[in-house]
Amino acid sequence: MSGETTITMTGNVVADPELRFTPGGAAVANFRMANTPRKFNRQSNEWEDGEPLFLGVAVWRQQAEHVAESIKRGDRVIVVGRLTQRQYEATDGSKRSSYEIQAEEVAPSLLRATAAVTKATGNAQGGQQPAQQAYGQQQHQGYGQQAQGDPWATQGGNEPPF
Repeated sequence: MSGETTITMTGNVVADPELRFTPGGAAVANFRMANTPRKFNRQSNEWEDGEPLFLGVAVWRQQAEHVAESIKRGDRVIVVGRLTQRQYEATDGSKRSSYEIQAEEVAPSLLRATAAVTKATGNAQGGQQPAQQAYGQQQHQGYGQQAQGDPWATQGGNEPPF
């Protein structure tokens, strides 16, 4: 949609995602993430933390179930979505704003971790089974080996497919 602010944020998940369902049965997962900028101080010759930015993230439908099963507190994630602002009145009567990302994509950051991705498969109701991601585990099919059931795996050779 035009006029909406698209944002990509990388940061750490502050608390495990909460999975809920609307009265109509749509899944929604909510979590908070934080990003703390760092800069190098030439006078002290050390890295210093800046002010952290905390944002809420809302993920909908099947992806919400995948996020709830795959992401946990402390994981570094990459989120792409629309930045939204909500206005509310605090208990003391003051007007406040909060910001949230309506996520289109959520993915683990592979900067300091590995992830084994399991593709979602259909079930009898036409939905999908949640994807599973194993953090901190390095699973590797050698080049030239075809992973069972993976149509994108290479058929032969010892060279990487890129």
